[in-house]
Amino acid sequence: MGTITGIAAIGAGLAAIGAGIGIGRIGGSALEAMARQPELAGKIQTMMLIAAALVEGAALFGIVVAMLQG
Repeated sequence: MGTITGIAAIGAGLAAIGAGIGIGRIGGSALEAMARQPELAGKIQTMMLIAAALVEGAALFGIVVAMLQG
């Protein structure tokens, strides 16, 4: 487990960028939904956090796989 090669670094970077985009879209959509229906803010926030955790898990898996290839 030495240095990361270029291809592995690109793969890890793409996984991190994808996670950032995904979480940004989840957060923006959740805020829009809360603005439309404030009475459901608690349920929307719970679903948002679960979805964000799933995106982070997938991104972490992608980063680990990219690192193992390097």
